[in-house]
Amino acid sequence: MKRLALLTVLVLAAATPSATAQAVHRPTQYVVSTTPGENLEGIAVTPGGTMYVTSVATGAVYRGTTHSSRLSLFLPAGGDGRTAATGIHLDRWGRVLVAGAGTSKLFLYDARGRLLAVRKASDGSFLNDFTIAGNFVYVTDSAHNQIWRAPLTRAGLGELEPWIARDQIKPTPYFLNGIVTDGRVLLVGEQGQDVTYRIDLRTKQVTVLDVPNGILSGDGYLLEGRRLYAVHNAGGGKYVTRLAILNDDLTAATLVADSGQGATGATPTTIARDHGRLLWVNSQLDIAPGTPPYTVTVVPGLR
Repeated sequence: MKRLALLTVLVLAAATPSATAQAVHRPTQYVVSTTPGENLEGIAVTPGGTMYVTSVATGAVYRGTTHSSRLSLFLPAGGDGRTAATGIHLDRWGRVLVAGAGTSKLFLYDARGRLLAVRKASDGSFLNDFTIAGNFVYVTDSAHNQIWRAPLTRAGLGELEPWIARDQIKPTPYFLNGIVTDGRVLLVGEQGQDVTYRIDLRTKQVTVLDVPNGILSGDGYLLEGRRLYAVHNAGGGKYVTRLAILNDDLTAATLVADSGQGATGATPTTIARDHGRLLWVNSQLDIAPGTPPYTVTVVPGLR
């Protein structure tokens, strides 16, 4: 317990924002939508403070700034056949990628919201979250419990192809979800087994991340060097963000801290960094369709 406490203190101290960052006013709660039934899911925040949030219920995408408490509509519900939306990230060219959940599609937009490409996986796929490594995007499919891959270059987005199948992953996954990468391996959350898989990008070797002092799985993941944050369903409708420190080859992790719990019924899903703090999406999926407003808030007690 002393070692865990010491690690927690050291990690949190290292992540403490500068006095300048603390002095800049930013809201602790953001109203994304007041539309009934607009259950939220994914979030991305740029270094400049632009925030994007998706709706899994309608496919709408909202955009705003971390310095203003209200977001506005960026991509309308149902546009381009995007009737649901989950994961969202920006590529290194500033383009916006959106996972289309049960539409089985991955969408690519420019910064002005103009559609550049739509790529479809097999029928019945649920494209949940994705990460970018080199010139490829890797997408979790929570229905078929496999990972898709598509080329992603300055020229655009290539076709989605199966990259690793369910029967290649042990223990057998039942709900693949969050995914992150350091460029060498993928770390993939599996909420049915409550584990995190480590998948070598070169060999496709799959192992389970060794977490000797607890459980580490999640919906939304954030990887910063050897710090891995995971939005974790702690059971009984309670959600926390778990912080783990990884070893050098990302084969093992030590849990060092949990955030405070999300509000009752909030159902936090995904997470993003906003300088010296963390933001998570309050989807209200546990009490869907929930009650407006639908919000993003600061993760309590963890930086």
